[in-house]
Amino acid sequence: MFRRRRFKQTHSLQHRLLAEAKSLREEASALPTGIEKERLLQKARQADTAAHVSEWLSSPGLLPPE
Repeated sequence: MFRRRRFKQTHSLQHRLLAEAKSLREEASALPTGIEKERLLQKARQADTAAHVSEWLSSPGLLPPE
């Protein structure tokens, strides 16, 4: 049977997503205008959005109903 490799994350999901967005933007800045650059910038925007959604979902303002 196949066993999954498990490991603890050292940084929060939000931190990892923002770091990924930053690295994607840096990579895109080195490329000339074109499809590949736009693809990287779109992935960076998606990572930013995911980080904000993750922050919103983990905020103390969202409490389960009693």
